[in-house]
Amino acid sequence: MIQTCVDRLLRPLSPRAYTPGATRERVRLAALRAKLWPPHQRVLHVRFLGGDPRLHAKIARFAAEWQRYGNITLVFDNAPDAPIRVAFEPGPSWSLVGVDALDPLLPPDAPTMNFGWLTPATPNDEVAAVALHEFGHALGLVHEHQSPAAAIPWNRAAVYDFYSGPPNYWSRDEIERNVFERYSATQTNHSAFDPHSIMLYPIPKELTDGVFAIGLNRTLSPTDKAHMAAIYPFAGP
Repeated sequence: MIQTCVDRLLRPLSPRAYTPGATRERVRLAALRAKLWPPHQRVLHVRFLGGDPRLHAKIARFAAEWQRYGNITLVFDNAPDAPIRVAFEPGPSWSLVGVDALDPLLPPDAPTMNFGWLTPATPNDEVAAVALHEFGHALGLVHEHQSPAAAIPWNRAAVYDFYSGPPNYWSRDEIERNVFERYSATQTNHSAFDPHSIMLYPIPKELTDGVFAIGLNRTLSPTDKAHMAAIYPFAGP
Protein backbone atom coordinates (compact mmCIF):
# COMPACT_ATOMS: atom_id res chain seq x y z
CA MET A 1 0.00 0.00 0.00
CA ILE A 2 1.16 3.52 -0.79
CA GLN A 3 0.01 6.19 1.64
CA THR A 4 -0.73 9.29 -0.39
CA CYS A 5 -1.53 12.90 0.30
CA VAL A 6 -4.04 15.30 -1.22
CA ASP A 7 -3.25 19.00 -1.58
CA ARG A 8 -6.55 20.81 -1.22
CA LEU A 9 -7.23 24.05 -3.09
CA LEU A 10 -10.04 26.34 -1.97
CA ARG A 11 -9.46 29.65 -3.69
CA PRO A 12 -9.41 29.92 -7.49
CA LEU A 13 -6.02 30.59 -9.01
CA SER A 14 -5.56 34.20 -10.04
CA PRO A 15 -2.97 35.45 -12.55
CA ARG A 16 -2.85 38.71 -10.57
CA ALA A 17 -1.69 37.02 -7.37
CA TYR A 18 1.44 38.08 -5.52
CA THR A 19 4.68 36.91 -7.11
CA PRO A 20 7.98 37.59 -5.28
CA GLY A 21 10.67 39.35 -7.29
CA ALA A 22 13.13 36.48 -6.86
CA THR A 23 10.93 34.24 -8.96
CA ARG A 24 11.77 36.23 -12.06
CA GLU A 25 15.14 34.51 -11.81
CA ARG A 26 15.74 30.78 -12.12
CA VAL A 27 13.20 28.92 -10.01
CA ARG A 28 12.69 25.30 -9.17
CA LEU A 29 10.01 22.77 -8.28
CA ALA A 30 6.36 23.79 -8.51
CA ALA A 31 4.79 26.45 -6.29
CA LEU A 32 1.42 28.04 -6.98
CA ARG A 33 1.93 31.79 -7.31
CA ALA A 34 -1.58 32.51 -6.07
CA LYS A 35 -0.96 30.58 -2.85
CA LEU A 36 2.35 32.02 -1.62
CA TRP A 37 2.42 33.95 1.66
CA PRO A 38 3.10 37.66 1.10
CA PRO A 39 5.92 39.39 3.02
CA HIS A 40 3.73 40.74 5.83
CA GLN A 41 2.33 37.26 6.60
CA ARG A 42 5.42 35.09 6.84
CA VAL A 43 5.28 34.36 10.55
CA LEU A 44 2.82 31.47 10.63
CA HIS A 45 1.36 30.29 13.92
CA VAL A 46 0.39 26.63 14.20
CA ARG A 47 -2.25 25.07 16.45
CA PHE A 48 -2.74 21.35 17.08
CA LEU A 49 -6.34 20.15 17.21
CA GLY A 50 -6.04 17.10 19.44
CA GLY A 51 -3.46 14.40 18.99
CA ASP A 52 -0.61 13.26 21.21
CA PRO A 53 1.85 15.89 22.55
CA ARG A 54 4.74 13.52 21.80
CA LEU A 55 3.75 13.53 18.14
CA HIS A 56 3.23 17.30 18.20
CA ALA A 57 6.83 17.78 19.32
CA LYS A 58 8.17 15.58 16.52
CA ILE A 59 6.11 17.29 13.82
CA ALA A 60 7.19 20.73 15.03
CA ARG A 61 10.85 19.73 15.09
CA PHE A 62 10.86 18.20 11.64
CA ALA A 63 8.65 20.80 9.90
CA ALA A 64 10.87 23.60 11.20
CA GLU A 65 13.60 22.52 8.79
CA TRP A 66 11.88 24.54 6.03
CA GLN A 67 12.84 27.71 7.95
CA ARG A 68 16.54 27.06 7.35
CA TYR A 69 16.12 27.61 3.63
CA GLY A 70 13.45 30.29 3.23
CA ASN A 71 12.40 33.52 4.91
CA ILE A 72 9.38 31.97 6.60
CA THR A 73 8.76 31.27 10.30
CA LEU A 74 6.62 28.53 11.85
CA VAL A 75 5.56 29.20 15.44
CA PHE A 76 4.09 26.15 17.19
CA ASP A 77 2.35 27.98 20.02
CA ASN A 78 -1.27 26.76 19.66
CA ALA A 79 -2.39 30.37 19.19
CA PRO A 80 -6.21 30.64 19.06
CA ASP A 81 -6.03 32.53 15.75
CA ALA A 82 -3.35 30.31 14.18
CA PRO A 83 -3.82 30.09 10.40
CA ILE A 84 -2.40 26.55 10.28
CA ARG A 85 -4.53 24.14 12.31
CA VAL A 86 -3.40 20.52 12.45
CA ALA A 87 -5.80 17.61 12.99
CA PHE A 88 -5.20 13.88 13.42
CA GLU A 89 -8.34 12.39 11.91
CA PRO A 90 -7.82 8.76 10.74
CA GLY A 91 -7.58 8.42 6.97
CA PRO A 92 -5.53 10.35 4.43
CA SER A 93 -3.01 13.06 5.16
CA TRP A 94 -3.65 16.38 3.45
CA SER A 95 -3.09 20.10 3.63
CA LEU A 96 -4.57 23.25 2.24
CA VAL A 97 -2.09 25.01 -0.04
CA GLY A 98 -0.57 28.26 1.20
CA VAL A 99 -2.91 31.17 1.85
CA ASP A 100 -6.00 29.00 1.36
CA ALA A 101 -5.66 28.51 5.13
CA LEU A 102 -6.97 32.09 5.49
CA ASP A 103 -10.17 31.47 3.56
CA PRO A 104 -12.90 33.47 5.34
CA LEU A 105 -15.43 30.68 4.81
CA LEU A 106 -13.43 28.28 6.98
CA PRO A 107 -14.69 27.97 10.57
CA PRO A 108 -12.01 29.19 13.02
CA ASP A 109 -11.59 25.69 14.44
CA ALA A 110 -11.60 23.84 11.12
CA PRO A 111 -8.37 21.96 10.33
CA THR A 112 -6.21 23.20 7.50
CA MET A 113 -3.93 20.15 7.65
CA ASN A 114 -4.38 16.53 8.68
CA PHE A 115 -2.01 13.70 9.58
CA GLY A 116 -4.17 10.66 9.03
CA TRP A 117 -1.89 7.77 9.89
CA LEU A 118 0.88 9.14 12.11
CA THR A 119 1.07 8.02 15.74
CA PRO A 120 3.72 8.44 18.47
CA ALA A 121 4.97 4.97 17.47
CA THR A 122 5.54 5.90 13.80
CA PRO A 123 9.27 5.80 12.97
CA ASN A 124 10.90 9.21 13.07
CA ASP A 125 12.00 9.11 9.43
CA GLU A 126 8.41 8.63 8.33
CA VAL A 127 7.12 11.38 10.62
CA ALA A 128 9.81 13.68 9.21
CA ALA A 129 8.90 12.87 5.61
CA VAL A 130 5.17 13.40 6.11
CA ALA A 131 5.63 16.57 8.18
CA LEU A 132 7.97 18.13 5.63
CA HIS A 133 5.61 17.17 2.80
CA GLU A 134 2.44 18.58 4.40
CA PHE A 135 4.09 21.76 5.57
CA GLY A 136 5.51 22.13 2.07
CA HIS A 137 1.90 22.33 0.89
CA ALA A 138 1.12 24.84 3.65
CA LEU A 139 3.92 27.02 2.30
CA GLY A 140 2.48 26.94 -1.23
CA LEU A 141 4.13 23.91 -2.83
CA VAL A 142 2.15 21.40 -4.88
CA HIS A 143 2.91 17.81 -5.75
CA GLU A 144 5.95 17.53 -7.96
CA HIS A 145 4.32 14.95 -10.24
CA GLN A 146 1.79 17.68 -11.15
CA SER A 147 4.45 20.19 -12.12
CA PRO A 148 4.26 21.46 -15.72
CA ALA A 149 7.75 19.98 -16.11
CA ALA A 150 6.68 16.45 -15.14
CA ALA A 151 6.33 13.94 -17.95
CA ILE A 152 5.66 10.69 -16.11
CA PRO A 153 4.88 7.75 -18.42
CA TRP A 154 1.78 6.62 -16.54
CA ASN A 155 0.04 3.31 -17.18
CA ARG A 156 -3.40 4.86 -16.92
CA ALA A 157 -5.30 1.59 -16.58
CA ALA A 158 -3.03 0.45 -13.74
CA VAL A 159 -3.35 3.83 -11.99
CA TYR A 160 -7.15 3.73 -12.15
CA ASP A 161 -7.16 0.20 -10.75
CA PHE A 162 -4.69 0.97 -7.97
CA TYR A 163 -6.10 4.22 -6.62
CA SER A 164 -9.72 3.09 -6.79
CA GLY A 165 -8.88 0.44 -4.17
CA PRO A 166 -7.58 0.62 -0.57
CA PRO A 167 -6.40 2.74 1.13
CA ASN A 168 -7.51 5.59 -1.15
CA TYR A 169 -10.81 4.50 -2.77
CA TRP A 170 -10.64 7.46 -5.16
CA SER A 171 -13.23 8.01 -7.87
CA ARG A 172 -12.14 8.32 -11.48
CA ASP A 173 -12.43 12.11 -11.21
CA GLU A 174 -10.30 12.14 -8.05
CA ILE A 175 -7.64 10.05 -9.80
CA GLU A 176 -7.63 12.44 -12.75
CA ARG A 177 -7.32 15.44 -10.42
CA ASN A 178 -4.72 14.00 -8.02
CA VAL A 179 -2.54 11.98 -10.37
CA PHE A 180 -2.80 12.94 -14.03
CA GLU A 181 -3.62 16.63 -14.03
CA ARG A 182 -0.71 19.07 -14.18
CA TYR A 183 -0.71 22.74 -13.34
CA SER A 184 -0.07 25.17 -16.16
CA ALA A 185 3.16 27.11 -16.53
CA THR A 186 1.25 30.37 -15.98
CA GLN A 187 0.08 29.22 -12.54
CA THR A 188 3.38 28.01 -11.13
CA ASN A 189 7.00 28.82 -10.47
CA HIS A 190 8.84 25.75 -11.69
CA SER A 191 11.73 24.35 -13.68
CA ALA A 192 13.00 20.82 -14.27
CA PHE A 193 11.19 17.90 -12.66
CA ASP A 194 12.89 16.83 -9.41
CA PRO A 195 12.59 13.06 -8.75
CA HIS A 196 14.10 13.51 -5.28
CA SER A 197 11.70 16.17 -4.01
CA ILE A 198 9.94 15.75 -0.68
CA MET A 199 6.82 16.88 -2.57
CA LEU A 200 6.77 13.65 -4.55
CA TYR A 201 5.28 10.48 -3.11
CA PRO A 202 6.34 7.00 -4.30
CA ILE A 203 5.54 5.93 -7.85
CA PRO A 204 6.14 2.19 -8.39
CA LYS A 205 7.03 0.96 -11.85
CA GLU A 206 3.79 -1.04 -11.88
CA LEU A 207 1.96 2.27 -12.37
CA THR A 208 4.16 3.49 -15.22
CA ASP A 209 5.78 2.05 -18.32
CA GLY A 210 7.47 -0.62 -16.19
CA VAL A 211 10.77 1.26 -16.07
CA PHE A 212 10.12 4.67 -14.54
CA ALA A 213 9.83 4.59 -10.74
CA ILE A 214 10.19 6.90 -7.74
CA GLY A 215 11.11 5.65 -4.28
CA LEU A 216 10.11 7.08 -0.91
CA ASN A 217 11.71 10.51 -0.51
CA ARG A 218 12.23 11.15 3.18
CA THR A 219 14.35 14.32 3.25
CA LEU A 220 14.50 17.69 1.50
CA SER A 221 16.35 17.52 -1.78
CA PRO A 222 18.87 20.19 -2.82
CA THR A 223 16.22 21.50 -5.20
CA ASP A 224 13.63 21.67 -2.39
CA LYS A 225 16.02 23.83 -0.39
CA ALA A 226 16.94 26.09 -3.30
CA HIS A 227 13.31 26.53 -4.28
CA MET A 228 12.30 27.64 -0.79
CA ALA A 229 15.04 30.28 -0.89
CA ALA A 230 13.76 31.45 -4.29
CA ILE A 231 10.08 31.87 -3.35
CA TYR A 232 10.75 33.21 0.16
CA PRO A 233 14.08 35.03 -0.22
CA PHE A 234 16.04 36.25 2.76
CA ALA A 235 16.76 39.96 2.89
CA GLY A 236 20.01 41.02 1.27
CA PRO A 237 22.89 42.68 3.10
